[in-house]
Amino acid sequence: MTARRCGCTTRRDVARGHGASCTHNVGAGARNRAVVAGVATVVLLTAACGALPGSVTSVDAVTFDQELAIPPLAESEVVDGVRTFSLTAQEGTTSFAPATEPGTQTETWGFDGAHLGPTLRAERGERVAVDVANDLDEATSVHWHGMHLPPAMDGGPHQEIEPGGTWRPTWEVDQPAATLWYHPHPHGETEEHVYRGLAGMFILDDDATRAADLPSGYGVDDVPVIVQDKVFDDAGQLDLTDDGGEPGTLGGVVMANGTVGAYHEVTTERVRLRLLNGSTARTYTFGFPDRSFDLVASDGGLLEAPLELDQVRLAPGERAEIVVTMAAGETTRLASTETDLGSVAVPFAMGGDDAFDVLELRAADELTPSPEPAWEPSQHADGDALDAADATVTRTFELDERRINGERMDPGRIDEVATVGDTEIWEVRSTVPMPHSFHVHDVQFRVLSIDGGPPPEELAGRKDTVYLEPRRTYRLLMRFEDYTDGTVPYMYHCHMLRHEDEGMMGQFVVVEPGSDATPGPLQGAAGHATH
Repeated sequence: MTARRCGCTTRRDVARGHGASCTHNVGAGARNRAVVAGVATVVLLTAACGALPGSVTSVDAVTFDQELAIPPLAESEVVDGVRTFSLTAQEGTTSFAPATEPGTQTETWGFDGAHLGPTLRAERGERVAVDVANDLDEATSVHWHGMHLPPAMDGGPHQEIEPGGTWRPTWEVDQPAATLWYHPHPHGETEEHVYRGLAGMFILDDDATRAADLPSGYGVDDVPVIVQDKVFDDAGQLDLTDDGGEPGTLGGVVMANGTVGAYHEVTTERVRLRLLNGSTARTYTFGFPDRSFDLVASDGGLLEAPLELDQVRLAPGERAEIVVTMAAGETTRLASTETDLGSVAVPFAMGGDDAFDVLELRAADELTPSPEPAWEPSQHADGDALDAADATVTRTFELDERRINGERMDPGRIDEVATVGDTEIWEVRSTVPMPHSFHVHDVQFRVLSIDGGPPPEELAGRKDTVYLEPRRTYRLLMRFEDYTDGTVPYMYHCHMLRHEDEGMMGQFVVVEPGSDATPGPLQGAAGHATH
């Protein structure tokens, strides 16, 4: 991999208080001015040639002749009533042919393998534990994205695992069935760790999904699809550039589950795709050229009913479960079409005009019948529901360049204090014309409104990450439950990972009623995971 390093202090040094940052970690204002200048240069040069381009971040066309890799289901054992998994972060090499020359081995990272990680699966009501080991040469962490759990188990920057170290988070699963995921969250280095390949799915089941009329054969008609984009250098190694472009690296090679030019053999009338945008910066608009699909779940679980759509937009970190109907013997492709990024500056320079195929579905000559998607509410539905009338606190968050509410991330500072049991409304707004996505740890929220109007139907479900169209106000409804800790914070941040690494992140704690905790210096914070 081409390293993003120079001869001066690294972001990790700065994060740990070891000196000033290098020129790669420029101030937000300087970076934004550089971006605007760069975009202006592109516009002037292309205009001089007589026309603006359709894209400056286009994706390479490939032949779909590689069978889709299916991440294995992680093994587990129940010990003293606790379902226990194990994961090891490690180095390896991976072939990404045909994007690289045949025989080329690209240096990658993965969990329990060379690239990506196994799919963890658990049931609501189970207590789980994960024995995590770090065999890398640098510290990392494992964040359970979308999971409701104690802050000390969250896997954020306060739970980094040093090289050779181990960490054992444990918690009770108490949330609706959903497609979640796990990935590193080391302070200032998240982008690189995810880009190298550290990511995997964490699927939760409950009474509603167990009884639902939904495809459920893992890897057969219930298929994980982790979509990522990459850049390769001339030697076939991963190249993570930091040239000031927004919203970060937009790769010319798009892969599904690490497979370039992937196809999947369909043997049933309907197939369920669990889509995860695992990219560090690119936003996708998924759909098919010849058919609609049923959206059945978003980030945090099932919708109230199937929603027929032609396309769904997913920013980094967002998920969607869709059900596609196939006829015997036919072929179709999941594609990403041109993406409406909102009023961003020059969309063609930020991936908005890119259109490309992602995954080919090949139906067998005979297909096993599948029922139309349908389900009943979970027995927990009433308790899970959020009611805006219960909200007692409203907070405002402005994302402006690399800051939230005028502040860049400081691991030693608490920005917000919430009280357990409270329902809150967070009003979130991006004030700059560039893509941002907003993620909140610990909770699943409901999008109440966008600029005072109802959100589109595809945003009606439980969410933990939402794309912010510039200069629009998103009102998010959430409730803080179960876990309190005044010394270990949760995060909220932009999930464009370069933005996160460069400071677009804040911290909040959840405390007991009557606590005297206030925003300010973080006292007695937990350090790294045990060795």
